[in-house]
Amino acid sequence: MNVVIRSLEIRDYEALVKLFKELGYPSSYKAIQERFKLLGEQPSYHSLVAEDEGKVIGFAGICKMYQFERDGSYARILAFVVDSNFRKRGIGTLLLQSVEEWARRNDCHSIALNSGNREERTAAHSFYEANGYVVRSSGFSKSLD
Repeated sequence: MNVVIRSLEIRDYEALVKLFKELGYPSSYKAIQERFKLLGEQPSYHSLVAEDEGKVIGFAGICKMYQFERDGSYARILAFVVDSNFRKRGIGTLLLQSVEEWARRNDCHSIALNSGNREERTAAHSFYEANGYVVRSSGFSKSLD
């Protein structure tokens, strides 16, 4: 394996269809195309991919955010997935380290993320904890549709 972490490019959208489905958020190519056009216009958002021999096998979507309760900014990982055929090979750790490097370069003092409480997310929780992340709070959401 020769994994390279780089910024997302338009040519990567097709790979995101598979990755987002694995993440639990099925999306069509057209929806991804439209979504990433909008995200690309937002200067605080950034997307990284893990690529091995020309194949995109991982994705991280991040955003620089500011805090109300203290000074400074932090990065929030909004989406993170490694192709199920390539897990447990260190790719997720490489991708996470690249997210952390991006956050440091962008003057972020911490990183936050949410991960669902479903049973199938147990391995993801262990992965984050093994990489130094700690559980701090519960997340809540409400659909307005």
